[in-house]
Amino acid sequence: MRIGFDAKRAALNRTGLGNYSRYVVEILSQNFSSDEYFLYSPTLKQNGFLNQLLQKKNILAKTPDTFLGAKFKSIWRSRGIITQLKRDKIEIFHGLSNELPIGIQHSGIKSVVTIHDLIFRCHPEFYKPIDRFIYNLKFRYACQVADKIIAVSECTKRDIVRFYHIDESKIEVIYQGCDAVFTQRTTPEKLDSVRQKYNLPAEFILSVGSIEERKNLLLAVKALLHTKSEIPLVAVGKRTAYTTEIENFVTANNLQNRVKLIHDVPFADLSALYQLAKLFVYPSLYEGFGIPLIEAIHSRLPVIGATGSCLEEAGGVDSVYVNPFNEKELAATFDLILSDEKLQNKMIASGKEYVKRFDEKIQAEQIHKLYTGILK
Repeated sequence: MRIGFDAKRAALNRTGLGNYSRYVVEILSQNFSSDEYFLYSPTLKQNGFLNQLLQKKNILAKTPDTFLGAKFKSIWRSRGIITQLKRDKIEIFHGLSNELPIGIQHSGIKSVVTIHDLIFRCHPEFYKPIDRFIYNLKFRYACQVADKIIAVSECTKRDIVRFYHIDESKIEVIYQGCDAVFTQRTTPEKLDSVRQKYNLPAEFILSVGSIEERKNLLLAVKALLHTKSEIPLVAVGKRTAYTTEIENFVTANNLQNRVKLIHDVPFADLSALYQLAKLFVYPSLYEGFGIPLIEAIHSRLPVIGATGSCLEEAGGVDSVYVNPFNEKELAATFDLILSDEKLQNKMIASGKEYVKRFDEKIQAEQIHKLYTGILK
C-alpha cells in the first residue's frame, strides 16, 4: 500500500499530537515494512524525532511541490494537497490530528482520521470562541467524510457519536501506546544526574503534563494541605497563565518547600523523572486518553487519576481515581497509598499487566487491518 499522512504535527510538534503522529508512522513502518509511507507537511522542521523516521527506506517526506503550494501553505494543506496525493498514487490518506483535506471524499483516495478528543465541546470554557468554531468545523467535516474514524478511547468514541451523530460502526477505538523508553530501566548514573540537575527530593509525588487549568494541578497542590505526610509534589510541564495561579496559592499557603514546578524538561530526562518518583498523580478534568498514566505505569509507579473522562481506560482497574474537585479525597488517597507498601506493589504489578494491551505491535496490526478493510 501507498499511505499518505498529514504530518504537520509530526514535523512541528514536540509533544502531544506530534508524538502520536510519529508513533503511528513508526510502528507501521516497523511492522509492515513492505508498505510505503509518505509524510505530507507544509514545512519540514529538522528535529531528532522526525530525522529518525526519515532514515527508514519506506518513509518519505513530502512538502508542496508547486510554487503556489509553497507560497500558500495553509491552502495547500486544506485543499491543494489532494492533487499531489493523486500524483503520488496514494491509496489511503490518514489525517493524524483531527483533520482531513477538503474534497478528499471526491478524490478516489480512501481516508482515515484520528480524533483525539472533543474537549472543546465538553468543556468550552477552556477555549476561545473562535477556536471552538474552527475546531468544530474541521472535526465535524473530517468525521462526516472519512471512510473510517479512529478514536483514541471509548470516551472519545462516545463523544463523536454524541456531538456529531456518527454511526458507531464507522468508528474504531485504537489506543495509543507510549514511547519505548518508558518501558526500560534508567541507569543509576542517569538517575543520579537527573536528581542533581533538578535538585529533586529523596521522595516525591510526580505530575506530568502542561500546567494549564484543564489539567487541574491545583487540586494536587491543595491536597498537600490535608495530608499526614510532608512529601512534596513535583510537577513537570509547559508553563501557561494558570501556572501563576498555582504559584500564588503556594506562596499564600507557605508550600514553597513542598511544591516544585519544572518547565522545558528535555525528553531525554523524562523517564528518569518518572522512575525517581514515589507516586504519580494526574487529576485532569477531561482527557481524550491519558498517555502520562501509561508512562507512569511502565515506570513502576502507583497511579492516581481523576474520574469524569477516560482515565480509567488508560490506568486500568487497580489504579485509583478521585473526584477532580475534592482535594480532601485526593489527600486521603495520597496518605493511603504512601503508607501501604503492599498496596503500592499490588498497583504496580496489576498496572504492568494492564498496559500490555497498549503494545505497539497490537496497535500497528489494528491500524493496518483498518486500512486493508477500507480498500476491499
